[in-house]
Amino acid sequence: MVYVFLADGFEEIEGLTTVDVLRRAKIDVKTVSVTKDLLVNGSHGIHLYADALFEEVDFSDAELLVLPGGLGGGKGANQLFEHEGLKELLIKQNNEGKLIAAICAAPYVLGLNGILAGKQATCYPGFEDKLTGAVAVDANAVESGNVITGRGMGASLDFALLIVKRLQGEEAAKSLAERMEYFKTDF
Repeated sequence: MVYVFLADGFEEIEGLTTVDVLRRAKIDVKTVSVTKDLLVNGSHGIHLYADALFEEVDFSDAELLVLPGGLGGGKGANQLFEHEGLKELLIKQNNEGKLIAAICAAPYVLGLNGILAGKQATCYPGFEDKLTGAVAVDANAVESGNVITGRGMGASLDFALLIVKRLQGEEAAKSLAERMEYFKTDF
């Protein structure tokens, strides 16, 4: 199961593109609110009902944890960083060598929790200093060990397709990209 974590102020394109692309690939995805409400408010006024609240989910079947970015209203990635349960889950997932993905500002959540040490990572420009221990790279999306990172909303398709590539293989990702009329396949 893939879990995509939503906080008030999340970047809608990053969260929804990832969910959409993974579901097109027939990958099981569940959106999880880290707020006290299923209704999560995106950074651009798009309101979304998450599938579940964080406290209601047993993450023992987590194959991948995904963090969209965004800092709407000072929240978004900041709210993800401040959520103690999510922090513990991310560290556990990393210690077990399981997959984690973050895009835009959200890779800083991984960096400040020691998850990027010794890995390559990309993020929204200006957040590189928060990628503690990582080698910052200039790429739309990058995979390094058990972590996938993306630059920002313009790289959302690259990011999501790289996740599909990791979970289902390069041919599956290329085939999906072609069906979506997205012909940049050098991810």
